[in-house]
Amino acid sequence: MIRIKNAGMLSTVQDLGRVGVMTNGFTHGGVMDTYSTRIANLLCSNDVNAPVIEMTMLGITAEFCDDCVFALSGGDFQPRLNSQPIKNNKAYTAKAGDVLALSSAKSGMRCYLAVGGGFKVESIMGSASTDLKLGIGGFKGRRLKAGDELETGESKNELKNIEIPCREYGNVVDVRFVYGPQDDMFTDTDKTLFENQLYTVTPSLDRMGIRLSAIALKGKKGMDIISEGIAFGSVQIPPSGMPIILMADHQTTGGYAKIATVISVDLPLLAQVKPYDKIRFHAVSLKKAQTLVKKEKRELEGLFK
Repeated sequence: MIRIKNAGMLSTVQDLGRVGVMTNGFTHGGVMDTYSTRIANLLCSNDVNAPVIEMTMLGITAEFCDDCVFALSGGDFQPRLNSQPIKNNKAYTAKAGDVLALSSAKSGMRCYLAVGGGFKVESIMGSASTDLKLGIGGFKGRRLKAGDELETGESKNELKNIEIPCREYGNVVDVRFVYGPQDDMFTDTDKTLFENQLYTVTPSLDRMGIRLSAIALKGKKGMDIISEGIAFGSVQIPPSGMPIILMADHQTTGGYAKIATVISVDLPLLAQVKPYDKIRFHAVSLKKAQTLVKKEKRELEGLFK
């Protein structure tokens, strides 16, 4: 068990999300940064889908009530164990009474804490993810607060003696995308702008989406479509002409044209952007996107052999 002493800015229990529920009007949800979540869980000898704590901008302070293997991944929140600096992407053993303290984000936007055995919370619709709008999942369906005590699952207590290189999060982020499904609603000029201009991340970003600012896209005959399904990474263009990248807590359907979809291996990079960071888009083929997914899977498996 761990006891939360300070809950940070926005800390919730998440896993990789709810699969197959969007047809019933529920969002997929789950962690924003799937790559960091997988790294942290694998370092703790967990299944990659084990529940973790996702922290945003400001990390938690927590006391370990039992001996525990743990790992952090994602943004650099300047973590300390009993006041001694520790690293991301490396497994540690904590003793009962040890205190883990994370500060504000030195780089990135979100940090993930995994513990051996995962966090023991109720599964709803096949997932432990917190849905703050519905008040379900995670720890009592809400963000964490001081005084919360989270049970941990049965741990293998295997300390993996490896250290995974940490990703660097700069102020300019290059992300790849495939065109569609409504790219035919945009002019060649729009597509040239989309691929070549540097977009600014506005302060309007959260787990639902990231609003961008630059020269507006015009479209051929407006942006409205009959409402249809949305995916994690869909890039909607509303009447303002300013793209919105839909993220983990995106709505299930939407009525604006989607010029593109960010490829899945680059979504974790978007999970770490901050207001006023810059984003550049680069088009790739669907075949290339699929190849990159397979490559990342092989690389992750190779790290933990």
